[in-house]
Amino acid sequence: MSFEGYDGRRGGRRGGRGFGRDGSRERWDRGAGSSGSRPPRNSEWESREERGGRGGGPNRPPSHLKGREIGLWYAKWGGLKRKENERKSRAVVQMDESREQHITNLLNTVQRGPSREARPSTSDNCYFDGDEPSPDVLKTETKQEEVETPVQNSLYFPKEAPKVEPQEERTETEQIGKDKDLEYLFQEVVRENALDQQLKRDLERKRADSKYLEMLVRIVVVISSNKLTELVEVIRSNQVLVVSGETGCGKTTQVTQFILDDYIDRGMGSLCRVVCTQPRRISAISVAERVAAERAERVGDGNSCGYQIRLQSRLPRKQGSVLYCTTGIILQWLRSSPLLSTISHLVLDEIHERNLHSDVLLIIVKDLLRVRHDLKVILMSATLNAEKFSRYFDNCPMIHIPGMTFPVQEFLLEDVVEMLRYRPQKQERRPRWKRGFMQAQNSRPEKEQKEAEYKESWPCYARTLRDRYSDSTIEVLEMMDDDDKIDLELVVQLIRHIVLSEEEGAILVFLPGWDNISSLNDLLMTQQMFKSDRFVIIPLHSLMPTVTQTSVFKRPPPGVRKIVIATNIAETSITIDDVVFVIDGGKIKETHFDTQNNISTMAAEWVSLANAKQRRGRAGRVCPGKCYHLYNSLRASLMEAYQLPEIMRTPLEELCLQIKILKLGPIAEFLRKALDPPTEEAITLAITHLMDLNALDRSEALTPLGFHLARLPVEPHIGKLILFGALLGCLDPVLTIAASLSFKDPFFIPLGKEKVADMRRRTLSRDSKSDHLTIVNAFCGWEEAKLRSNQVEREFCWSNFLSANTLQMLHNMKGQFAEHLLGAGFISSKNPKDPEANFNSENEKLIKAVIVAGLYPKVAMIKPSGSKKRPVRVYTKTDGKVCIHPKSVNAEEIQFNYSWLIYHLKMRTSSIFLYDCTEVSPFSLLFFGGDITIQTDEETIAVDEWIVFQSPARIANLVKSLKKELDSLLEEKIRNPAPVDWRDSQSKDCAVITAIIDLITTQEKPNLNAANTSWRNSAPTGHHRYFNDDER
Repeated sequence: MSFEGYDGRRGGRRGGRGFGRDGSRERWDRGAGSSGSRPPRNSEWESREERGGRGGGPNRPPSHLKGREIGLWYAKWGGLKRKENERKSRAVVQMDESREQHITNLLNTVQRGPSREARPSTSDNCYFDGDEPSPDVLKTETKQEEVETPVQNSLYFPKEAPKVEPQEERTETEQIGKDKDLEYLFQEVVRENALDQQLKRDLERKRADSKYLEMLVRIVVVISSNKLTELVEVIRSNQVLVVSGETGCGKTTQVTQFILDDYIDRGMGSLCRVVCTQPRRISAISVAERVAAERAERVGDGNSCGYQIRLQSRLPRKQGSVLYCTTGIILQWLRSSPLLSTISHLVLDEIHERNLHSDVLLIIVKDLLRVRHDLKVILMSATLNAEKFSRYFDNCPMIHIPGMTFPVQEFLLEDVVEMLRYRPQKQERRPRWKRGFMQAQNSRPEKEQKEAEYKESWPCYARTLRDRYSDSTIEVLEMMDDDDKIDLELVVQLIRHIVLSEEEGAILVFLPGWDNISSLNDLLMTQQMFKSDRFVIIPLHSLMPTVTQTSVFKRPPPGVRKIVIATNIAETSITIDDVVFVIDGGKIKETHFDTQNNISTMAAEWVSLANAKQRRGRAGRVCPGKCYHLYNSLRASLMEAYQLPEIMRTPLEELCLQIKILKLGPIAEFLRKALDPPTEEAITLAITHLMDLNALDRSEALTPLGFHLARLPVEPHIGKLILFGALLGCLDPVLTIAASLSFKDPFFIPLGKEKVADMRRRTLSRDSKSDHLTIVNAFCGWEEAKLRSNQVEREFCWSNFLSANTLQMLHNMKGQFAEHLLGAGFISSKNPKDPEANFNSENEKLIKAVIVAGLYPKVAMIKPSGSKKRPVRVYTKTDGKVCIHPKSVNAEEIQFNYSWLIYHLKMRTSSIFLYDCTEVSPFSLLFFGGDITIQTDEETIAVDEWIVFQSPARIANLVKSLKKELDSLLEEKIRNPAPVDWRDSQSKDCAVITAIIDLITTQEKPNLNAANTSWRNSAPTGHHRYFNDDER
């Protein structure tokens, strides 16, 4: 498809179809009847005007045409005009004579080389870039090329795994990195009588230890002796058991210990290896440390309890032990040991959270039980939906452990407002129930239905409040009735009230995301009261460094109040013992995916009743507590019982890769077995995207590229970006971009300073016309400032509206990505700044090309609008006109060097917005985009048949051949990872990549078209010419 379909809504599409490549001039002849002869090949406009002159004058239809024939004539004439304007506006792909000769010689050399016959593929079906060539393209291929194309399935894992996997092919460094995460799994488990007796004696000695006796007393208090005996008996006699329990019942820490001690008491300790999964890293660490303390031991160090998370572990003894780990570790183990044959008990904790990994693990475990009859599985849920899990596992038995928490007094929003006599600082607008729902177009049908019910019920609800609350409170509730935001000023006043009026005890605040956490932290820090050493304020987020996270469990000294600001990470698993007061913001961050429009939304949604119950329970751990819910009782009555499972509301590409790397069979067939299966549309769309990315082949087999993408802890497009950054020697800036896209950019925009913040962001962009490079520049500036002093770092962040906490988080993520690349063999050092991996990191144009390699086909076209207010408009292939998000450095750009943008995210709110976009050049799209097709008669070269450039035939064929060599080379690098030796200029790898880098860097000059400086008539000097946009 070419881009002519976007030239106008009324006549553009019809005209565009009338003048395609398939006989457009013949249709012109048929439409014009006998009024004129066929125009010469390259003089359409002159011929048309001559024909028009014999009719009604220039650009007029022939005089003999009547009625509908005149309309058809205008439609075809308009289509031809638009096509000609499009041709004139296209960028010209060209290279100077010396480089043309160099590329020709290079291609002759590498194609004569002995390695050519060994290559897996030399077809146009680029391994990385997607679809098979279209039939008309295949017709242009030579017979020799058809013969060279191998059978497709021979390329892909898992029929023959990439050579990175065999142990003998890996370096010592790689083996250490790989085996560390698998060390506990790969232990030979055999019954050892001597060890059994030793473990029994150790446990008996421990039971005489005063610390251990204290723990036993607490267990008897928390879980009755009868319930303990029942639990152990049911586990012994059943393969699967569901354990449900209220917050504080002790199931996470105690069930694993019951199992271990029961085996040791029966003289079978050497056969007991209990693994308990946790949804988050911090949960695995904190629970393991708690259990070790209860057993009067240190965590790990060969004792009875340890933990394993990605890139970090403290392992217990090999036999007779308990290991806490993240769900992702189990999925990683399944790649190496599909039966988990060395594990005796698998405890799946917090399954009620229904995250993606947990739901997948449930499917796998259900299938695994049919083979591993000796495996015991215990499912633990903190809420009362145990029946659903029991039914899924063939009505397995259930045990409920009652909670032993202290009573918690609950307050709703109306109570809080009345108590504080609070009035919002911004006395804004009409209440939401009068305004209607959202005033936007991004809501889901089920949410619209709830909001409609809320709106309808509000007047009656407000009347019921009059007997119990003041008119001022009711008025404030109407003003605060905002579905989008949490009133952080109210949170600050509530914290002040607790501090000044209540007894001692930690305060736990639940907020939906990092933005809210950072903002609340900043608001507290603006008040002199909270700057004193009488307060310890700890932000808690799942992506924070583990060391920072664990500080939340430490009790402060007497007289010091701890304030923890957390996401839903603090709802379950982790227990902050000294919490007495909970402030529930009432929101939780959720991603929802619209399969119809292929658009994601990430928004703060109202919590479910299950979430609210969990949050309340955090306040009653050590003494009677209080919980303040920041939503009214009407909202509470309309809340869902549980959150929608993640598998039903998110894109499935990452999950599909995991299914394939674990060899679990056809994707759709596997996902249909889920507790709550995703829609067929979502599954099909995910598979299609992975095929376009060439992570899967046409038979749905995992490719070598897909194999590596499945091992990276990011979504596939970002994973591909990381791999190409490593392969092309610009690792450090690309890891910065990848970390930012995976988490968030480091900028914040303070109220009232939006314009200043935008200006600073544009300054940091250095006219790169790239949000991605703006973040790289900001990150580099922060690193330099940090090296100088803490004061310089603070000043740099303050003056550029940057969050030091976010920048530090991005730094930590870059280190994790580098660890993965080192383990896979793509780089030789875990340091992201290793000079060997950053040979080309100063090349801005190459970095943009790598962004294309990762994010393609997320491409948009830039066109002038003819409007002074909005000089340019942006279009995508599937959506038509879209908008650049206002926070982008390109949002107000009026002159671009090129006609194309690559973007990371497309999201619908009031309009369809593109987030994180970068202007990219023709050569970047040609070498790192999709399939190339050439139209010799029109002298065009196209990427996926819609990104079209003008190019002489000889240059187009050189580019196509060079791209083939690049694809082949990169394919080999993916199959056999190894760093490129940039100093070996004689190697084929270095020669091909260097030639392409040279073209991208030196030949992408913006004076490819006319140098007239008028925007509307032709491009400014150094810019493309554009055709006028008739779509207003």
